[in-house]
Amino acid sequence: MLTEIITQLKCIAPRVCADAVQKALAGSDRKEVRILDVAAGTGLVGEELQKMGFTNMDAVDGSRDMLDLAERKQIYQRLICDFVGAKPMDIENDTYDAIACCSAFGPGHLKEDCLPELIRVVKPGGSIVITFREEYLHIVEDYKDKLEPAMVRLQDSGLWERVSRDVFPKFYEDKDGITFVYKVL
Repeated sequence: MLTEIITQLKCIAPRVCADAVQKALAGSDRKEVRILDVAAGTGLVGEELQKMGFTNMDAVDGSRDMLDLAERKQIYQRLICDFVGAKPMDIENDTYDAIACCSAFGPGHLKEDCLPELIRVVKPGGSIVITFREEYLHIVEDYKDKLEPAMVRLQDSGLWERVSRDVFPKFYEDKDGITFVYKVL
């Protein structure tokens, strides 16, 4: 039901995020790389990644109900019910080759304090892809003058480096989206 509603709203973000993950992992064996879908919800990004041949994926989300819906799709190896923030998740260091994080940055959702935790669970050389509505950088109090500066601080600290920052049209209806791709150092 939720998947149908989002599809009807013509939200292209899951596909854009999955495309960015695919590009970041170019040349890798799609059946071997491990991907964590952060704030996976019902698994829309996971579905897109599966269509591209990725099969070794885990999902983390704070909602058990959302994960139950995602589980029915049988695309994830492990479903982790946890809120992503500054507190360590039940995931070992350097576990994943990539993170897909789509639509998780929004009003009342993830904050910049989760970024070090995302970096912690990705292998050196791995990628973190973050996609959300571009306007949130300017209108959401938790992100205005906070999110991008936090990203820069982490880069200045030598934890990751920005590969790309792309704004794209029609994230949701007439709203633009933005995708950040970072390489973990």
